Amino acid sequence: MEQKKVGIVGLGLMGGSLSLALQAVTSEYRFIGLDHNQQHTKEALACGLVDEIVDSLDAISQCDIILLTIPVDAIIAIAKQLKGLQPHTTIIDLGSTKEKISTSIPSTIRHHFVTAHPMTGTEQSGPKSALSSLYKDKVVVLCDMQKSGEVQRQVAQRLFEQLQMKLVFMDAKSHDRHAAFISHMPHALSYSLANAVMLQEEKESIVALAGGGFRDMSRIAKSSPTMWEDIFRQNRENLLEAIDAFEQELQTCKRLVAQEEWEALNSWMQRANKLHEIL
Repeated sequence: MEQKKVGIVGLGLMGGSLSLALQAVTSEYRFIGLDHNQQHTKEALACGLVDEIVDSLDAISQCDIILLTIPVDAIIAIAKQLKGLQPHTTIIDLGSTKEKISTSIPSTIRHHFVTAHPMTGTEQSGPKSALSSLYKDKVVVLCDMQKSGEVQRQVAQRLFEQLQMKLVFMDAKSHDRHAAFISHMPHALSYSLANAVMLQEEKESIVALAGGGFRDMSRIAKSSPTMWEDIFRQNRENLLEAIDAFEQELQTCKRLVAQEEWEALNSWMQRANKLHEIL
């Protein structure tokens, strides 16, 4: 059986991990990569993430499946450049925001697109950070599926099932609000925590005293500022709402401590404990 061509635009953590995961379960795909970072293309080839590298979108457009694993602003830019697609071509973007992407895709090719958000990742980047287990048992949110063609819906769902992911369906607007609270706001807090500590503490004190809790909370502050600037820009209104909600809780904590209302503080903390009854 002839292998299907999978074009991956963006050869970093998400694209590389997806290739490794599919290679582990099937031989039906041939992977073709495109990345503006020449070092990434060399590493992707050396790590076996792709079978070949191309240098143009025209070459990628000839693939059966096209995966856009690049920053969210770049996804919109690339979507407007893709042309010459075959009727069956399926384009899947893995951006962390969905509404602006979904509504910015040219209407002439919108049926080719499946807008998806795998709820997974690490603070690492680049081809060498790719993990074959990154997607396994994680949730992928598929948005505005009524705008995708029947063939494209089937291809995308099968691919994510091959990755052993849990499929959730949602409209893009709802997705972005939920993502603001559960994913985007925590990144804003982690960046804020890192900056606050570095402004108040010397390097030696941070190294000496930083325990597991601080390392866990600040870990995602290592994430790409370029990528997260784009995400914050696209989901600005929802992110501001989420930050406001967090600020209210932080002010509650501050007030209870300042007024030495220890019993009320304990109850406030107990409510927070219940989160992990859900997770």
